Amino acid sequence: MGASSSADHGGISEQQQRQEEEENLAAATGFLPSLRNAFSSLSPPSSSSVPLASLQEALSLNVQVVASESTPVPEHFPALSNNLGATLVSLFFPVADDRADGRIDWIGFLSGYNRCCGRMPVSRSINVLYRLYAALSREAGAPCGLEFDPDAGDDDKVGGSLLPGEVLMLFWISWVMGHSSRIAKMSRNAKDPLVLPDMSHLLVSALVSCGVIAEEDEHIWRSDVLAVDKGVSAQKFQTWVLTTAPGLANCLPKYVQERIQACSSSKESEGSSISASDNNSTGNVRDVCLLTRGRAWAVSLALRDRLSEEFLAASFQGINSGDFLYRSSIHGKGLSRFWSNVEGYNGPLIVLVSASSAESSEVDRSSRGWVIGVLITQGFENRETFFGSSGYLFAISPIFHVFPPSGKEKNFIYCHLHPAIRVYEANPKPVGLAFGGSTGNERIFLDEDFAQVTVRHHAFDKTYQHGPLTPNQGFLPVEAPVVEVEVWGFGGKTAKEQQDFYKKREMLFSEQRRKVDLKTFASWEDSPEKMMMDMVSDPNKVRREDR
Repeated sequence: MGASSSADHGGISEQQQRQEEEENLAAATGFLPSLRNAFSSLSPPSSSSVPLASLQEALSLNVQVVASESTPVPEHFPALSNNLGATLVSLFFPVADDRADGRIDWIGFLSGYNRCCGRMPVSRSINVLYRLYAALSREAGAPCGLEFDPDAGDDDKVGGSLLPGEVLMLFWISWVMGHSSRIAKMSRNAKDPLVLPDMSHLLVSALVSCGVIAEEDEHIWRSDVLAVDKGVSAQKFQTWVLTTAPGLANCLPKYVQERIQACSSSKESEGSSISASDNNSTGNVRDVCLLTRGRAWAVSLALRDRLSEEFLAASFQGINSGDFLYRSSIHGKGLSRFWSNVEGYNGPLIVLVSASSAESSEVDRSSRGWVIGVLITQGFENRETFFGSSGYLFAISPIFHVFPPSGKEKNFIYCHLHPAIRVYEANPKPVGLAFGGSTGNERIFLDEDFAQVTVRHHAFDKTYQHGPLTPNQGFLPVEAPVVEVEVWGFGGKTAKEQQDFYKKREMLFSEQRRKVDLKTFASWEDSPEKMMMDMVSDPNKVRREDR
């Protein structure tokens, strides 16, 4: 009796200790109150457990029709997205051994959340994403080359490889999980298909970085990169994620948190209608802007601050998101037209430049186009020196790379226009737009007419990290004709309102300067012009003004 009582008491104490540990892990993510609300919402009345079917439904995402901007969507992809709830529950949410009803208690609910959303290294988060993708592929009958040790834990090393098509599926399912709340609203209120963005730039970046294809390979310029029959090593792909797209590891935790948050929220908030800015209809399938939805998602994966959410929204809403400030084909080419559209905007900006290879022929030039981008955290100023506090350089297309600040120098931005009053300068400053490097050796330089862009080797630049901005970039400067220049503002409503106020004030001052009050003019006899004429005609004449 005494031994039995002691065992029972020890068992209860161990359970309480485990519950406290799981609650502390969940509280570290700041999500414990939402977990309590969701658990009580999913539990039937007078019950302290959640049925498996209810949890599966809560973590599911119903996507009926799927389309794509570029590559046709495989037949098995809808099954991947529709099996998310059931696969998540079977993988991460354990059922207690002593429960014959198959329900999940509070400890099991917390344990499942912590296994996929708890605070952990990015490398382990990627392994968790690997396990989910492999399980989804198995349920959908889709190929997957990842290999796992069945006797190892969740943090074991993952083996095998992923073919280019499988990497694309992993990108798409991660994008879907990152936009679960928006997709849920769209599926309730709209009949348009879910349009998956073009991920070719990210796919080529992963293949090049992992050594599957070379940077000089013709596949990077064509749309047949999926035809490559060589797989990407799971470990090398993980290294690419850590260096280029660390936000990919946050897609699964974001999905689980949004689905649980939807359970804990009120019915009124769940039934809210989709706004016009959350539209993902086929009208945005072919983005005409340089900042496509796929490119915006790639930028969001590279950032780790508030701007990441801004670009994440743009990757779903497309051209409806952000402040569209300037496009050279619409507003006109040149630094003056650029300045008239961006002046007064004091907020984060992304500048995208599209150019074509100077060595290619006119026929091949369109297929050899590349896009680079610059993200700055403040507005432009007309100066003769570099300025700025932070920034990022991006190789956008055909290969995506990110180059954050190096911390060695602060030559982030250079923007210099011709002065309103021309004066003689012994050493005139270059007129144009530049980023990184130094005066005369800028990392990126756009001339005054936006006719040509010059990209120099990273050896000239100590502001941004090293790496090629264009494919096959050598040590010599790359000079290419500019096709398009685009500027987007992500400073929110406040920055746009301040710019509008600034423009109205400048317009008012300009109108006042144009007005001429004829009453303020004196007669010809008192004018300086008549005095000068008289001096020329008789310079020796004594005048009253000479005293």
